[in-house]
Amino acid sequence: MTNEEIITKLQEAVTKAGGLDKSVKFDFGDDGVVLASGSEVSGEDGDADCTISVAKDDFIALASGNLDPMMAFMSGKLKVAGDMSVAMGLQKLFSNM
Repeated sequence: MTNEEIITKLQEAVTKAGGLDKSVKFDFGDDGVVLASGSEVSGEDGDADCTISVAKDDFIALASGNLDPMMAFMSGKLKVAGDMSVAMGLQKLFSNM
């Protein structure tokens, strides 16, 4: 899955959810970033209330329901910086993907 495909799917999920109250950035390391803020999702890097560092393959597994978010966090596959409550609220967003 390319970053553009991730952006499209995440945009659909954000639209279904009625937008986000806070911004979240998914940092895929060398594979780039995806930033979701309000009702917009882009590949632009910027400041966010919460930054989630995760390998792109693990993000895809999370979004498809093949990787449990809590297990990913506990095993170090997913790191959260900033507002943890934003990360906790992403389960609903992923269920729309």
